[in-house]
Amino acid sequence: MKKRILTASIILTAMVSIIAVFSASSQEEVKFVKDSAFTSQMRPPVPFIHDQHNETAQIEDCGACHHVYQDGKRADGETSEGTLCSECHILQKGDNPMPLVRVYHLQCKGCHIEKKAGPVQCGECHRKEN
Repeated sequence: MKKRILTASIILTAMVSIIAVFSASSQEEVKFVKDSAFTSQMRPPVPFIHDQHNETAQIEDCGACHHVYQDGKRADGETSEGTLCSECHILQKGDNPMPLVRVYHLQCKGCHIEKKAGPVQCGECHRKEN
């Protein structure tokens, strides 16, 4: 009986550890702000290390960036993690009042302006690779 409990404990600990490692590293893989809707770009993609950014900016609420709107209002406690911005926002104006390029600029640049921290000029975010 003790052997089964010990074996179960080891397996459970291993499973929790594996899940924790994969969960923690999933956002670390984000190196650039990219969206498959942008087939051609006027400027280079924005370098972005998700966890480093959020730690520096002291952002703990995923919904701060990964928001959800319902009936025209921001839904409290809801997030759109794992969803591309282009799934809700489109590239050009149409039925959606917030086209995709404008969404990125308002979300990122708007927050930087509001917090008086972070880049706000085009070339500060869209850096040419050396």
